[in-house]
Amino acid sequence: MTTTWTDPFATEERRALRALTREFVERDVRPHLDQWERDGELPRTLHAQAAAAGLLGVGFPEEVGGSGGDFLDSVVVTEELLQAGGSGGVLAGLFTHGIALPHIVAAGDPDQAERFVRPVLEGRAIAALAVTEPDGGSDVASLRTRAVRAGDDFVVDGTKTYITSGARADWVTVAVRTGGPGFGGLSLLVVPTDTPGFTVVRRLEKMGWHCSDTAELAFTGCRVPAANLVGPLDGGFVQLAQQFVVERLSIAVQAYATAQRCLDLALEWARVRETFGRPLATRQVIRHQLVEMHRLVDVSRTYTRQAALRHAAGEEVVAEAALAKNTAVAAAEQVVYQAVQLFGGQGYLRDAEVERHYRDVRILAIGGGATEIMTELAARRLGL
Repeated sequence: MTTTWTDPFATEERRALRALTREFVERDVRPHLDQWERDGELPRTLHAQAAAAGLLGVGFPEEVGGSGGDFLDSVVVTEELLQAGGSGGVLAGLFTHGIALPHIVAAGDPDQAERFVRPVLEGRAIAALAVTEPDGGSDVASLRTRAVRAGDDFVVDGTKTYITSGARADWVTVAVRTGGPGFGGLSLLVVPTDTPGFTVVRRLEKMGWHCSDTAELAFTGCRVPAANLVGPLDGGFVQLAQQFVVERLSIAVQAYATAQRCLDLALEWARVRETFGRPLATRQVIRHQLVEMHRLVDVSRTYTRQAALRHAAGEEVVAEAALAKNTAVAAAEQVVYQAVQLFGGQGYLRDAEVERHYRDVRILAIGGGATEIMTELAARRLGL
């Protein structure tokens, strides 16, 4: 008796989602991407276009304005956006709400969903998440930005940095200290960016992700309604930790999808680029390099997808998510490096797509938990 295996990432619905994503990228992204890179930000109109296409709300419940689907559908969108010729910067800037809104949705407050979630998923507003501070990165438990209760409000004072979409956001989900030191004293609070005392201190210039604005933010006596508290008081760290697995798996997907795009570009180049009267692809050393690039992409994709499937099924995959991130990021770094090498001088030019990916991919080993932090986390989860 034989059984037919169905690829969960290639169902009829997800093939249609891939086609929709590719059409969006080819129509609304690729023709303008070079200009957005020079501008240092994405236009707000792109959010409305993505919402109209049904992509902005993928993975979010329909009752809060989303398009429905689950994390695996989000994986498909990420894969195809990059493999169709988008960029890590577009992904970060257009889908920042993927890290800014889940805590609000999970808290289940209908008023907050109506005020803060629905407008973003409809492409009418932009949301950001602010956790990192100038004197601390992965050490979330030591953050200093404080929110003090004052009647019906919280008064927020502090500074955040490396905030994706921070310069364009209409509101920011901010990790604040409402209690004592350590993990137990943290809360999440939505701060509208038109609140008196909120300031975009400066836009941060970066190695990559040029079209994704990144900012340093300051909060000076910002009075925010207590109704903007997300979830329970002093429950912020647990809320953040519950989203870590999704964030790390998403970065892993971004890594192997970027690597796949660079492999595709390198394959095409090797077939058309001639040296000494022969295409590069006819030379054994080049073919073997391309095979190794394929191996790295395939292994990292297979491992990450399996972890994503287990997560979607409700299994705990804390260690696996950390390992998937490290595996996929290492693969992407090697594949993108080799793609630039194969393109030669052309690959070093700013107008070469592989050059942009070369710069963009570097952040993936840092954001969402640095490689070293992921390794230590996996070691602890494995009882080492």
